[in-house]
Amino acid sequence: MSIPPREFVRRRNQLMRVMGDGAIAVIPAAPVRLRNHDVEYPYRQDSDFLYLTGFQEPEAVAVLVPGRGPGQYIVFCRERDPVMETWHGRRAGQEGVVERYGADDSFPIGDIDDILPGLLEDRSRVYTTLGRDPEFDQRLMGWVNRLRAQGRKGVHPPHEFVSLEYLLHDMRLHKSRAEVAAMRQSAKVAMAAHRRAMQVCEPGMMEYQVEAELLYEFRRNGMTPSYPPIVGGGANGCILHYTENDGELRDGDLLLIDAGCEHEGYASDITRTFPVNGRFSPPQRELYELVLEAHAAAVAKALPGNHWNDPHTAAVTTLTRGLVSLGLLKGRPAKLIKDEAYRKYYMHRTGHWLGLDVHDVGDYKLDDQWRLLEPGMALTIEPGLYVAAGTRGAPKRYWDIGIRIEDDVLITADGNEILTDDLPRDADAVEELMSDR
Repeated sequence: MSIPPREFVRRRNQLMRVMGDGAIAVIPAAPVRLRNHDVEYPYRQDSDFLYLTGFQEPEAVAVLVPGRGPGQYIVFCRERDPVMETWHGRRAGQEGVVERYGADDSFPIGDIDDILPGLLEDRSRVYTTLGRDPEFDQRLMGWVNRLRAQGRKGVHPPHEFVSLEYLLHDMRLHKSRAEVAAMRQSAKVAMAAHRRAMQVCEPGMMEYQVEAELLYEFRRNGMTPSYPPIVGGGANGCILHYTENDGELRDGDLLLIDAGCEHEGYASDITRTFPVNGRFSPPQRELYELVLEAHAAAVAKALPGNHWNDPHTAAVTTLTRGLVSLGLLKGRPAKLIKDEAYRKYYMHRTGHWLGLDVHDVGDYKLDDQWRLLEPGMALTIEPGLYVAAGTRGAPKRYWDIGIRIEDDVLITADGNEILTDDLPRDADAVEELMSDR
């Protein structure tokens, strides 16, 4: 594992220090979800639960009780069961959670109704993730109400519910060395998948055939997609969240691929846009070079001490000036930026936090001010341009050109590190890679 057991201990201890004595945190695992009838979706653990435990099984609840001596970390989980394990796979069981995942104690999940209310008693604050799992929320309220009903017997129930996200998500925003190592590994495989896609792509292929090459590279390295891949050729590249991936790739079109994978839960998120036939046409190259320039401008602003919006402002400024130069916008760049005229061609932000979730947790503003970038934060830089056919004011030569260039960036003490820098972005380098097939 990239994340050593001591890291999970550190995370739990850090959270409990901030929670303080008198508090308790109750964190449920993600529920199993049905795809259809009795077929389940592939299981993905809740990111907050995974961050604190490293435990990947469903039907589990982690409980943190600061100040409870040696029994501060308790896990309720499934018992070992030879029959169920024959059908559905191995379980850690109570002994396994203690031995391999560092729990101080563990109880069968079936005993939670009897045991958890006693842990809640005499705790003033309950930290939890209300609203994510309504069924579990109802059970938690039931346990607290059971304690309230015993008030005349001297039982003291919690009197305050506090959002766990407020504390935990700020912790998750700052990546440790082990987390960065996991993200580098994810980025390495994702880059290999994109290279593979570039080298197999040719006119006449179907988008899903290229998608299959991405998935092959992910799975052969023991990873899964961190989100459904976007493989959009031609006009489909102008659809931001296109996932049908069922179109034919035509000679002369561009192909936009937005795809990443997960390593131990940590995501990569890469977008590259390249010509299906291996050569950019002049209009394609004009827009591509503009997006590439905006990408460089944004990365140059992704520095410690700058605020979250600085990379976006740099990208918007570069794109707007370029759109005027190419005749897609008319007017003074400063006014066009103020009026957000660029949104006709660039309608999304320039990035998002990245980590255990593709769009990772963490506030973008604090006290209504953009958050300052700090070492250990990870984000994407992903400017783009999308010129749908028939867009008013857009010369026809640019129609159906959709371009996005996205990389994963780590803020460091002295600048930044592009985790996905080994995947070609330069137009000539892209063409060279595609010619080597």
